[in-house]
Amino acid sequence: MRPKWMLASDVLPITPELAGKASEAFELHPPSLVPDYLRNHYWWAYIHPNAVKLFERQWLVNLILFGNYVRLRDAALAEMGESLPGTTLQVACVYGDLTNRLSQRAAAGGGSIDIVDVLPIQLKNLRGKLADAAPARLLAMDSKDLKLPDASYDRVIVFFLLHEQPRSWRERTLSEVLRVVKPGGKIVIVDYARPRWWHPLRYLFPFVLPKLEPFALDLWREEITGWLSQSRATITHQRLFFGGLYQLVVARR
Repeated sequence: MRPKWMLASDVLPITPELAGKASEAFELHPPSLVPDYLRNHYWWAYIHPNAVKLFERQWLVNLILFGNYVRLRDAALAEMGESLPGTTLQVACVYGDLTNRLSQRAAAGGGSIDIVDVLPIQLKNLRGKLADAAPARLLAMDSKDLKLPDASYDRVIVFFLLHEQPRSWRERTLSEVLRVVKPGGKIVIVDYARPRWWHPLRYLFPFVLPKLEPFALDLWREEITGWLSQSRATITHQRLFFGGLYQLVVARR
């Protein structure tokens, strides 16, 4: 009998006929389900097999974040809690050891964690990082259309995803996050923000980001806190890091 949580060696695709067939979840996942914005703008970072081999190095992730990966990871983990009873959702896979640490905290609290991602290659990479006994499910689905029940998670974390999405996708992702978290549940978001006026990257990034991450500057123009407030989420607090270039937003449904 399958336990209430599934092992990290299991990857669940959207299609019912593939349920429980982890080895088929990658090969049979329809390419058409991969969003155009990912194929057009982020194939070099997430889709190409060589990209996964290259970027799955924590020192490189830390370098890309100007030495702030550990600080941002630990801030997010602190908000999530030392142990994670009940149900936790991570929206999108991430390079580095964030998910491993979340999984360990879920196990310590007797809870479980679901990780959703639209790219099978990212789920396959994550499966290789997690311990076999990790209380985790790896679910192949789009963040803007989560095939998950309403009010089913105690907490949700979104770590450096929103800046990669077009505005419509971003808004639907946040709407889905609010839908699946329980009333009173916690939402933790870590992403880019508009740096302070004196920050040198404030003047460099408008020329660099449009080429590499064309939607990232949206987070300079529109506050995540503003959208969440309009959606009737309660903002607990917001922290800025590295001269305001990065932000951590905590909200309750």
